[in-house]
Amino acid sequence: MTLTRRIAHNTFYQTLGRIISTILGLVVFGLLARYLGTDGYGQYSTVIAFIQIFAVVLDLGLYIILIKKISEPDAPVERIVNNVFTLRFFSAIIFLSLAPIVALFFPYPAPIKIGIAITTLSYLFISLNQVLTGLFQKNLQMNKIAVAEVVGRIALLAATGAVLFFHLNLYAVFGSVIAGSLANFLYVFISAHKFVRLRFTFDWPIWRQVLSESWPIGLSVALNLIYFKADTVILSLYRPAADVGIYGATYKVLEVLVTIPAMFAGLIMPLITAAFVVKDLERFRFVMQRAFDFLAMMALPLIGGTVFIATPLMVLVAGGEFSAAGSVLKILVVATGIIFIGSLFGNAVVAVNRQKPMIWIYLAVAVISLTGYLILIPRYSYYGAAGVTVASETMIMLGSYFMVNRAAQLKLRFGKIGKMVLATAVMSGALWLSRDLSWLWLVPIGLGVYVVCLYLFRVVSKAELKEILSLSR
Repeated sequence: MTLTRRIAHNTFYQTLGRIISTILGLVVFGLLARYLGTDGYGQYSTVIAFIQIFAVVLDLGLYIILIKKISEPDAPVERIVNNVFTLRFFSAIIFLSLAPIVALFFPYPAPIKIGIAITTLSYLFISLNQVLTGLFQKNLQMNKIAVAEVVGRIALLAATGAVLFFHLNLYAVFGSVIAGSLANFLYVFISAHKFVRLRFTFDWPIWRQVLSESWPIGLSVALNLIYFKADTVILSLYRPAADVGIYGATYKVLEVLVTIPAMFAGLIMPLITAAFVVKDLERFRFVMQRAFDFLAMMALPLIGGTVFIATPLMVLVAGGEFSAAGSVLKILVVATGIIFIGSLFGNAVVAVNRQKPMIWIYLAVAVISLTGYLILIPRYSYYGAAGVTVASETMIMLGSYFMVNRAAQLKLRFGKIGKMVLATAVMSGALWLSRDLSWLWLVPIGLGVYVVCLYLFRVVSKAELKEILSLSR
């Protein structure tokens, strides 16, 4: 099976699983948004954002380093996986236990502080699940992760349904989040035994080696949280809960979408790491070029098409009380498209061992973003937060590309981008002419016009289409 087809197969299964889990997730989101209202959903979003800050800090860069280490030639995979899994488990216990303690010093009402204490357990399972995902990415077996996510979403939907049926309070909502995360993790944990026998392992030389390579990534991720999650926390301190609910609802859509490029970039990571280790820069550039073209091909129509369906989509999913979220989504979708490309360069930074100098770029962006949030959020609420997010993601994407280009002379070709922009423009024109139709019609119209334009403008050849679409060996 060719490289393109192997990646296409895994991307297909991920996409299929993502579609199913996204539908289930949106159903849960819609149920909760209507059940809690803007104020209640604002409290819910504050709890999630607050804990995610600690969850991001505990990442320590272990996920990316695991993929990198087990992708190296003759790597002792089981030994590395067990040590990283053990390190992640105990670091998660330490960092997550700090969240409810720190929350006591914030001017939050009791439901938010208690919710933070409850929901930390969910992020323990999420953090363990994330590090094991690297094992499946290395073996190009992401179909298991896709199934696990669907299993978790089904459990979450069932638990949420019970909350609504019995008219339970916000604390029970957080309990349903734990149920979904636990189901997801258990499936991944059991499936991982196909590749390794998981157990706690304390191999101190490996711990030192992993931490010596991962701390720059962990620090970078910690700086990232300032511009990726601090917006919601700052918004909760300066604006009413309803504003947090509007922004949190919009951000939910962004979080769903950005998992697609994250998983795709994870599949690319072992390939570019292996190529760079043996100094096969030609193969490194080939894989990066293909990945860049593919992600850009998805990102551009996503941005262009969302403008036409943002408000009706948010109303459909979350209810009329969240109609203002449509305007915010039109801004945040630009950040989403930028993240599609940035995720590729971000992983490549690790593959070419440029994570340490990249810290300075993350630090600069963190300072600029935090300043922007503190200035703009009190004045412009969620619009200010969304604008700063777009600027932050742009700076990170450009900085990551600069680092990779210096280390590997990447020399990306941007010839297809102009054709993709033209295809997106034609698609947008068709959507504008059809703007009076329901968004249920706009989506297939836009997708159909875009795909036809890609073929007519020769962005994708007939041979590439056959290879990607063929799911048989």
